[in-house]
Amino acid sequence: MPAISAKNSYSNLAKMMLLSLASLGLAIFAHQLYAADQNSYEQNYKKQNANDLRSLLAKPETKIFVGNHKDEDNITMLEDGYDLMGTSGFSAMEASSDLALQHAKTINADIVMVYQKYESAQTASSKLQLIKEAANKSGEIDPSDLEEGPTQYHYHASYWAKLPMPLFGVHVIKLKQTSADEATPKDLPGLKVIAVIKDSPASGMGLARGDALLKLGEVTLNNADDLFAAVKRYAGQKVPVEFQRGDVEMKHLVQLNARK
Repeated sequence: MPAISAKNSYSNLAKMMLLSLASLGLAIFAHQLYAADQNSYEQNYKKQNANDLRSLLAKPETKIFVGNHKDEDNITMLEDGYDLMGTSGFSAMEASSDLALQHAKTINADIVMVYQKYESAQTASSKLQLIKEAANKSGEIDPSDLEEGPTQYHYHASYWAKLPMPLFGVHVIKLKQTSADEATPKDLPGLKVIAVIKDSPASGMGLARGDALLKLGEVTLNNADDLFAAVKRYAGQKVPVEFQRGDVEMKHLVQLNARK
């Protein structure tokens, strides 16, 4: 009887171990599935456009490009007739660009631009801070604190939608000027052109990046809303445009596109 009892105990123990291993395997598998379901590009997405901007096509063939110069790429995209839908940004050890494409398709983007930049978890500045703190406290530094952390990257993605041909075709900003003897910045006249859309009326009249738009028709341009209202008012008409290039003020006629 004792031998039989020991055999049964061993059998029960083996079953319990197998059940434990099976449970552990299921837990690991479930964790892997959960991790696969997490899309950091989607979780960190922020809209940049108040109008629910998306592709003009119901099912666009979304393209993905890997870039190196984000600011320059942004201007190029604007000049090519795209507008920014939104961006994603986060730090991680690894994030597949396929996830950015997946999210881009979900939000009906025409193009997604992806950027990856190396960043160490233990930077030179953080090491220096540890040394300074130890010196102030007359303490010792644990050598392990100065070891490099795991390799980490900063990921950024920008999502773009192609726009119909605009009535005029510029992207502008309002510039302000600060001086030592003035507490508040002073508005500079006009609107600075940051991008001119290719094949647009603005491009056809020779407007260039860096020019300052001063007047469209009879409308003086003090802010972006003024430009929007003027373009809407003169849609389909030929109107004079006053702008400044460097120190020279210029004036040209432009034929605005008509609204469809």
